Formats: sequence, C-alpha cells, structure tokens
Amino acid sequence: MIARLRGRPVALDADGLVLDVGGVGYRLLATASALRKAEGADEVALETHLHVREDALQLFGFASADERRTFELLLGVAGVGPKMALAIVSAHAPGDVRRAVVTEDLALFQAVSGIGRKLAQRVVLELKEKVAPLVAVGPPAAGAGDGHVVARDALVELGFTVVEAEQRLASIDPDLPPSERVREALRAA
Repeated sequence: MIARLRGRPVALDADGLVLDVGGVGYRLLATASALRKAEGADEVALETHLHVREDALQLFGFASADERRTFELLLGVAGVGPKMALAIVSAHAPGDVRRAVVTEDLALFQAVSGIGRKLAQRVVLELKEKVAPLVAVGPPAAGAGDGHVVARDALVELGFTVVEAEQRLASIDPDLPPSERVREALRAA
C-alpha cells in the first residue's frame, strides 16, 4: 500500500492534484486541506490511502495522518464509499467529525452533499463505539470545532438552514474566529 508521498505538485484542480515523485506523476483525489497545503509549494508530503476496486486503483491524499484515519473509519460504514468519505473529511476537521459522532450531531454529516438523515444516523451508529474511546467530549481546544459550531449556529439564527450554513463555512479558513467565519460566510452570499 502507498501510505505517503513526497513530491512536487504539478497540477491542481478542484478534485485533487498530480504529484510528481521522482519523475512519476501520481493523481491523488485530495481533501481541501491537502490542496491548500500543496498550493504554491515547491514540494509537499501527503498522507495517502490506496483504494483498490475491481476496475480501478484510486489514490486519495490527505494533509495529515489524522485525516487519513478518519477517512478509513468512514469507509467502514455501510453506504459510505471513498468519494463520500473524502467529501466528509474535506468539509470537516477530523476532530469535528469524531465530536459529531459522539454528540450525535447529524447536521454536520447532512451538510455534505449526498448524505441524508438515514445515512447520517448510520454513520453515527456504526462509528460511535469506535470513536467514543478516542474523543474526550468536553470543551474542545480553543479554535477547534467549537468555533465551527458557534459560526454555524449564528448563521442558522440569521436565517440560513443548517445545510446552507455548513456549505458556506466549508470553504472558509477554520483557523478564523467564529465572528470572522460568519462575516466571510455572509460576504459570500
């Protein structure tokens, strides 16, 4: 299995990138954070997951090992394929995904295109026992998932649906304070 690649990003698009490693170009479907990490970099190291199917080999790229572990956990859920798992990990930080499983925050999963209530419930149900020991559910670290939830709730109070709020926040820098995230989401309107 190919677990990590270091190379020069030679082509980026919305879905992924081509990483030149010793003269061989590897096409990776990548998370948004992996794309941000590669953008403008002369060289980048990405964690990877090789997904093998009868008709294809697909390589997925991640900015961190935590993203890859979360992706692999999601692959274990019935009805969640690699592209949907990638969409979840791309839209939400691994800590936020684990916290959503433990707190049964279905809205976080439903905000991802293609995930309805039943699949969100299945994700929570099937991952709860696997994730619960890994997450201390309490106040998250400053600047972590709590800011996302605060910003999402503020947008909902302003009249957005939960899904609309999640979609707007997906493209905004997660390191910004909640008030700045809300301002950026409103500017994008």
